[in-house]
Amino acid sequence: MAVREIGKHRLYHRPVTLQPVLQSVREEEILTEEEHEKWQEGWVKYQDAVYAYNEEILTFLIMGIDKLEDVKEAEGGTDGGQADALFLVVLNPKDKSIRVVAINRNTMTDVDIYDNNGEYESTVKAQIAIQHGFGDGMERSCEYQEKAVGNLFYQLPIHGYAAVNMSAISTINDVVGGVDVTIPEDLAGFNEEFVEGRTLHLMGENAFWYVKYRDTDTFGSADMRLDRQKQYLTGFIDVAKQAVHKEPSVAIDLYQAVKPQMITDVSLDEVAYLAPILAEYSYDAEGFYTLPGETVMGEQYEEFYPDEDAMFEMILDVFYEKVQ
Repeated sequence: MAVREIGKHRLYHRPVTLQPVLQSVREEEILTEEEHEKWQEGWVKYQDAVYAYNEEILTFLIMGIDKLEDVKEAEGGTDGGQADALFLVVLNPKDKSIRVVAINRNTMTDVDIYDNNGEYESTVKAQIAIQHGFGDGMERSCEYQEKAVGNLFYQLPIHGYAAVNMSAISTINDVVGGVDVTIPEDLAGFNEEFVEGRTLHLMGENAFWYVKYRDTDTFGSADMRLDRQKQYLTGFIDVAKQAVHKEPSVAIDLYQAVKPQMITDVSLDEVAYLAPILAEYSYDAEGFYTLPGETVMGEQYEEFYPDEDAMFEMILDVFYEKVQ
């Protein structure tokens, strides 16, 4: 119990920012006299309702890095590997729910550029996935990526991160016994088992390729892969919850199994605190959000532009609660 309490304390005291910095009152909104009297810093009024940031939630950034080996320090300052998968996992103690926000790897946002010596050069608009590459492939890369995601979400507090090399997918999958999926698109040309409409129990390499594969010659391939990742992750969370509920030590086993291919600031005592939560909290496909927006073809690569209004509403829905 003492270990879990230590883990809880560390998690809640880690974020640098206390809450997102959203526009409190939009131009179309007007505060009533009563709202003026009761108004608190950080509150947001939107469509005649007042919202406050839920300070009890825990938010974790999960990164899938395009590396196929154990974690090691990058030789160059720009070889840290791209974050091909980006998810925010949100735990809400108030309603005991798990929510997941998927971020398109091609989301155009502020990315800090560093030279090979790790010296800051400039900030440019670029695909968010490349931010991880401008680092050492270890903690520094993760911190850069965490900053970029936090800034995209208006200074969102992030309580922990885990960057997992894509080669670890098979291990993660097999520790919980595999995941069932129904193939959403015809990928038989790549893998003869991946026939559209077919239901498969993914194990080993099949899980890896299902989550990792995309045809870069096909426009929108990142969006299609994200749909598969959403489906897979929804199934994985359900299976993992069952496994941890049956045997809580599975969470520790998973942590240890992927450790050679993972960089994380979440410690074992924090995992000990989180494991029972994952088993107890509810999760379903309704709790999976995809960053809203549009993919267009840039000069060289696909670019995804978030719908600012829809994103604002999603942030309120996931991270805020109505003030009664």
